[in-house]
Order: sequence, then C-alpha cells, then structure tokens
Amino acid sequence: MGYDAPCTLRFERRIIRGKALLEQHELIVRGDERVVIPINAVTSAVAKDGVLTLRFGRKTAALELGVDAVKWAKRITHPPSRLDKLGAKPGMSTLVAGVTHDDLIDELKTRGLEVAASSRGTFTLIFFGAEHRDDLHKLMDLRQRLKPNGALWVIRPKGSKAITEAEVMSAGKRAGLVDVKVASFSATHTAEKFVIPVAAR
Repeated sequence: MGYDAPCTLRFERRIIRGKALLEQHELIVRGDERVVIPINAVTSAVAKDGVLTLRFGRKTAALELGVDAVKWAKRITHPPSRLDKLGAKPGMSTLVAGVTHDDLIDELKTRGLEVAASSRGTFTLIFFGAEHRDDLHKLMDLRQRLKPNGALWVIRPKGSKAITEAEVMSAGKRAGLVDVKVASFSATHTAEKFVIPVAAR
C-alpha cells in the first residue's frame, strides 16, 4: 500500500524510534515499544515540516516522517471509500455474481456504474461472492465474461475454514487469471482482485 516508513514518535514524554505502518483501521509504530493508534479515534491529523501530529482522545502523538507526513495526513483525514479501493468508476459495466451483497449493489448504482441484471455479455468489473471452496469452479465461466482490461474481485469471508486465500489464488490461476491485489471488503469479508494476464489479452 505504500504507507510504511521509518519514523521517530514523540508520545507521552517518550521518544520511540522505529517503523510506522498506516493500515486501514490503525496506525502502528514498532520500535523499542509498540504503539497502536486507532484511526477512528483520531480527531486531527496535521502535517508540518515533515512531522505528522495526531490528536486522539486527550492525547497527542508527533511522528517525524519527512516527506511522507503530508501523504499520511491526507490518507487519515480523507480515507478512500470501499469503491475507491475496488477501482469502481462511473460508467463501468458491472456484474455482481454468487452471494449477493445488496449494500454493494446500492453503492455501485449510486456512483453511476451500470450493474447488469443478467450475466450475458462482458464486463469491466465482476464481483463474485464465494462462501465455500465449492463455489470457485464458477471462476472459469466468469473469466469468459471479463473484458480484456477488466478486473474480477472474489469476495470471501475472512478467517473461514470453508474457503482460504490459497484456494482462491489457486482457482484464479486455473481460470487463467493472475492475482494483483487484496482489499478489505467489510468487517467480515475480504476481496482478492484478479485480471487477465497482459499476454493473453
């Protein structure tokens, strides 16, 4: 994701040197100590002279990040939406297959994407909900519905023994696809992005 950097953290009269990692829900500093700052608790994120100052609750933390400070402040104050992370843009032809995620369909339509009522034709974006490894054989057919420059996202439950990341990756490869990205879809589901290899387009 590009949000990890060496840093010096000044927090509660302590100076901690180590590495900072900005994740979706937390900012983590690992060094002599480990400090975790929940993103949803941050009320202010200001970058100045290479220092990112965060206020959360009654606490203040200052991270010396150099040129990354501005980028991190923007990421914290204006986090990408789910559709931003999934690369969904107005006008894209879209298919939602497998387990239906009604909230996703509503989001796609609100943003101006064309959500198909049937699986006929080809699509720029395909979202395939798979709750069990037995669902993965459908990737072969969905591969045929994908436009050459399109993306197929497999949405699966997190931490489920019924379907694992390795099984999804293997099924995508068998379908002639390559995996290029993983994104958090929701609190309960994750999404893996597959595309057609450049040589096969």
